[in-house]
Parts: sequence; structure tokens; C-alpha cells
Amino acid sequence: MLYSLFIGLAIFCAVLLVLVVLAQNSKGGGLSNQFGGSGASNLIGVKKTGDLLERLTWGFAIAIMVLSLATNLSTPNTGRATDDILERAKETQTAPATITPAPAATDTAK
Repeated sequence: MLYSLFIGLAIFCAVLLVLVVLAQNSKGGGLSNQFGGSGASNLIGVKKTGDLLERLTWGFAIAIMVLSLATNLSTPNTGRATDDILERAKETQTAPATITPAPAATDTAK
């Protein structure tokens, strides 16, 4: 349950991160100017909009890292089969090897 929640939140943050990165002003002006986002820049101010988008970018990036670590810690324990195999391997290494003699060869061509 918790594992699925972390995965869902990480995907949601990744989609938001992509949108925020696309909205930022780059050398070409970014998507915010092409789709009429310049009105919001004028309302808030160009410098403040850049600061907000930069903070959102860092926030979403950090959130994805934290969620990936939390997902790793909440992963269901599926390594039990591997532990069983390792235990059997240790048992066979510590157990004395019993040598069984090969059956005597019989002459079947008579």
C-alpha cells in the first residue's frame, strides 16, 4: 500500500517537474511566452516568476529523490527465496561429503 503511494507520488512529481522545466525561460523564451504565459510574468514580475519556477524545479527534484529512497525502504521483502538458496549452499559446504563407490562394471556382452 505504502509502496504504491510512493510510486504514484513520484510519478506525479516527475510530471510536474517536466511542466515546470518547460515553462521556464531559456534562451529561446520557453513555453511560457509562446502560450501567452507572459501575462502572468508581467503580473507577478519577471524576476519573481523565474525565482518561483527555479524553486519549484529544485523542490520537485528533491521530492523525487526522497520518494525514490522512501520507495526503496518500503519495498516488500521479496529476497526470501535468495536467502533460502544461500542457506542451502552454506549447508552443503559445511556438511561432510560422502563418497559413494561406483557400481562395479559388469560384462553384458556374452
